[in-house]
Amino acid sequence: MSTRLQNKVALITGTGGGQGRAAAVLFAREGATVVGCDLKVEGSEETLELVREAGGTMTSTHPLDLGDSATCSAWVQEAAERHGGFDILYNNASLPKFASIAEMTDDDWHYTIRNELHLVFYACRAAWPYLVERGGGSILNIGSISGMSAIPGTPGSFAHAATKGAVIALTRELALEGGPHNIRANSISPGPILTPATEAAFSQPGVREGWLEPLMIKRMGLAEDIAWCALYLASDESSFVTGANFVVDGGFMAR
Repeated sequence: MSTRLQNKVALITGTGGGQGRAAAVLFAREGATVVGCDLKVEGSEETLELVREAGGTMTSTHPLDLGDSATCSAWVQEAAERHGGFDILYNNASLPKFASIAEMTDDDWHYTIRNELHLVFYACRAAWPYLVERGGGSILNIGSISGMSAIPGTPGSFAHAATKGAVIALTRELALEGGPHNIRANSISPGPILTPATEAAFSQPGVREGWLEPLMIKRMGLAEDIAWCALYLASDESSFVTGANFVVDGGFMAR
């Protein structure tokens, strides 16, 4: 156990696997009390066990649909009441659907907006008064390099790119409004990250090779790579950092 997040309470969404799980384990290992949630029940139980094995403290609500405003607000309120407030809100959860503009249906478009953008807004709005009362805190939102640039070879990212671009912009506005309250807001934009959710896509013939070719660091990213960046932004080490978008992509965007 380390102490970079000692005595802090961290709300992390989407902790049932992948990047959310990596963050939950790392944050708990660094001393935070973690409050997680996810739609996935089995994966959430596995995360709880991993945190316990690491000597950390975590609770989780699952299944939980953050795309429902009332449900999301109730989760935040319950966490605040149970722990006397919180210090970190890490909006990791997302659930997009992929299709080109020619094939995107109304339902798929609204589904992606709901499960990649609305849930971030709902959580931030619900958390805001508690962070103000706390005297400040850190909000972390997961963007994507798809929200920064149109990327060849990734067909079907139309709605996903729109939502992640919005998350990055929303984060800047949160930072502006949060400054007077000592609330910091930053986004992290991952590049090609290998997780259980992306493994099938990266296993398609030529896909992984296509991503690796332009990278300066010749490997796929890992969930832990994002979690380490999030740890810095969640900790007091980044007390003068707000309104920033941290790109974690092995050098892809730099080229």
